[in-house]
Amino acid sequence: MPIEIICSKCGTVISTIAILKPVKDVLKNGNRCPACGTPLLTDFAIEITRF
Repeated sequence: MPIEIICSKCGTVISTIAILKPVKDVLKNGNRCPACGTPLLTDFAIEITRF
């Protein structure tokens, strides 16, 4: 099951990973959303969606 990291402000999919990794290891773009520039990792939630 893939894991998606999504910007909470604009909804852009920042990364899709197949295995669980620390979020800090996945985000290597300066901790900002590449689409809207919103700072990431200040506050986040985990949402589980079954397909």
